[in-house]
Parts: sequence; structure tokens; C-alpha cells
Amino acid sequence: MEAAEFFQYVIAGLKSGSIYALVALGFTVVYGSTGIINFAQGEFFMLGGVLAVFFAGLGLPLPLAGIAAVIMTAAIGIAFERVALRPQRSASPIVLIIITIGGSMVFKSLARHLFGPDELTLAEFTPGPSIDVAGVAIERQALWVWGLTVIAVVVLAVLYRKTKLGRAMRASSISHDAARLMGIDTARVVMVSFGIAAALGALAGVAVTPLTQTAWDAGATIGVKGFAAAILGGLGNPVASVIGGLVLGLLESLSVAFVSSTYKDAISLVVLLVVLFVRPQGLFGRARREKV
Repeated sequence: MEAAEFFQYVIAGLKSGSIYALVALGFTVVYGSTGIINFAQGEFFMLGGVLAVFFAGLGLPLPLAGIAAVIMTAAIGIAFERVALRPQRSASPIVLIIITIGGSMVFKSLARHLFGPDELTLAEFTPGPSIDVAGVAIERQALWVWGLTVIAVVVLAVLYRKTKLGRAMRASSISHDAARLMGIDTARVVMVSFGIAAALGALAGVAVTPLTQTAWDAGATIGVKGFAAAILGGLGNPVASVIGGLVLGLLESLSVAFVSSTYKDAISLVVLLVVLFVRPQGLFGRARREKV
């Protein structure tokens, strides 16, 4: 394999990995504030894409259509938490997880009825031929994917480290009871976490739809891959989730190069199982020890 061909696979892996990283961040944000896995996260990705297509179809300029899709999906995420999860906040984690699975099914069903069963397309943000760098073709939309991922990570880092809300989210992730005793409104923290997670998923959906198209069932596969990325890096650690997403994307792409494209979608499941059996805390996580 020539160097240019190898780096072409690397570019493809980083492109996919950036999307997985955004979805994995959504899993991590919700897990950090609630201790549960939100299996509706993949549907937020789907909603971002289909809503961007919908708003663009109404005549909104593409940038405004994308922003409107992210805002609308964030509002849906907040509404989902308030309507479906908050009334059951005292229930066991397994009950809450089952509610998120039910929410995922509802979102898919509604999207199929509202937007139809066919695949939907969205124009590229910057139309034009791919950029050639030393024999490696880089799609213009891939630059948008990477740029938006970097912006999302930086904004999230500033939120966590520099704002009162971010400090409240970090405190809640350590202990809900302690945070409540310190006067933190943990219910508000959970609500905001779902909004942020939904916005991250929607951003990924908007960014990648010009490359892959979207449909009502687009969230299932990306949800599994985002979850695998979060587990691979270390669930609950935002930086580790981003690294996990990039590593998973590279593993998938290189498996196509050296093995077969037949097994590309199975890589995430294999990675998920191996990590759960060998190192459940992820590559960069620390095993928890509880004193009794």
C-alpha cells in the first residue's frame, strides 16, 4: 500500500472518528450528571440531520437551518428529560435506561411519519472539489466536521472549567447528594445536561449529513458507535471520549484497508465487548474502589 493511499484511510478514519467523538461526548455528559446511559443519544444525531434538511427545505439559508436544527434538538432533549425522566428520578438506574430506550423508539417512529422513510440529502456547507494535499484528497465538508468538533470540545471545556454551571455539573457528577447539600439545583443540572447532549448529537448529524445523507433510522448505528467510543476512552471523561471516538474511527477505516469493508460496522461491537471484558473503565479511566 502506498503512503498516499494509507493516509487517505487515515483521513477517512479521523472524519468518522470526529462524529463518533461528538456522540460519545453526549453519552459522557448525561452519564456524568445522572449515572445512566442515554440510549436515545443516537436519535439526537438523527434529529439534527433531518431537522436541518427540513429547515433548509423551508427556505432558510444553510447556516441558519443547521443552527435551528441544533437548537430544536436541544429543546427536544430538555423536554424528553422533563417529561419522561424527571417524574421517575427516584427510580432505579435500570428503569431510567429502559425509559431512554423507549424514547429512542418513539423518536424514530415520529421521524419516520413526519419526514418519510426515504433518505434525505443536505447540500455541502462549502461546495467544490476535494482539496488535494500531497496526493491525499480531503473533502471540504470533512474540514467542517473537524472544525465543528474542535469548537464543540473547546466550548464544552470552557463551560466545565470556567462557568458556575460547569462547576455545578462537575460537582453533580461526583455526588448528587453532596452537590444538593451545597445548594446546587441538581434537577436543573440534569436538564441542562440532556440539552447539551442533544445539541452535541445534533451537531454531529448536521455536519455529516452532506457526506452520508440521513434518514429516520440513521441514529441506531451511530448510537452504538458513539457508545463504544465513550466506553473505549472512558465513560464520564470528556477528553477520553473524544480520543476514544478518534481511535474507533481509525480502527474502522484501517480495518477496511487491511481486512475487508465487510467487517467495518462490526469493529465497534468487537471493541465494545473487548473493552468491557478486559478494561471496563476504558483506556484512560480509573477503576473505582469503594470502601465498605
